[in-house]
Amino acid sequence: MANNNLQITKSSGEQVKFSIDKLERSLQHCGANEEMVQEVVSRVVDELYPGISTREIHNRAFALLKKKKSIYASKYKLKKAIYELGPTGFPFEKLISGILYYSGYKTQVGEMVHGTCVAHEIDVLAIKNGTMNVIECKFHGDDGLKCNVKVPLYINARYQDVKGPMESNKDKNYTWTLGWVVTNTRFTKDALAYGNCVGLYLLSWDYPDGDGLKERIDRLRLYPITVSTLLSGREKQFLLERGVVLCRQLEKDSFYLDHLGVSNGRKQRILKEMKSLCNS
Repeated sequence: MANNNLQITKSSGEQVKFSIDKLERSLQHCGANEEMVQEVVSRVVDELYPGISTREIHNRAFALLKKKKSIYASKYKLKKAIYELGPTGFPFEKLISGILYYSGYKTQVGEMVHGTCVAHEIDVLAIKNGTMNVIECKFHGDDGLKCNVKVPLYINARYQDVKGPMESNKDKNYTWTLGWVVTNTRFTKDALAYGNCVGLYLLSWDYPDGDGLKERIDRLRLYPITVSTLLSGREKQFLLERGVVLCRQLEKDSFYLDHLGVSNGRKQRILKEMKSLCNS
């Protein structure tokens, strides 16, 4: 276990010092008990080598967890599972809408809104406590990409165009509007500085601290179907194309598995996995 001075390679290409503590925390977060955590860490550490990628470390830990208990493996691969929602950003928009819906918002996806200058298709509109939240989602299919300052700059311009007409609408059922930028990766320092300066609400994988996407998904148990260790890639794509993004949806609308020709025995195993994720 003396590998804390080992240099590993992040997805961005940056070399950083390997942290056993960080690996342990990520395993604990998915629900693994201390004995299992230490066993997985010991096995992973034994296989480390200088320059190993964080992705390879993650894959090795995932494979070991899957052998132990698949639900822990599913939770552990959450970040990767969100990347698998691509290549279009629409399933990610549905995921964000679901997170907000189960947080008490009334939501709409892909609505056209007339601005002062032009009409805009807004990714997600969400109303709660008298505020209409105008939400734009920036999906990245590569974990090496960050959301740079150009994104909130562009989104703020769109938001400012629709803000006036929306707030002056006499038939509105809200008092204020608030612009959001949501990404599945991370914001650069300039993106955070600009977004906060102009009053946008920023939401990313780990921002705001303690209330980012990861924490919200875990707290609400709103896992995307791509975390499944039982569904094949083809089956996941079939479900995503039909708007089934959340495990909670598949648990409720299990007839989609019949359309896929899944055998009854396997169907029951998949639904058991969905139920475990929704109620864990």
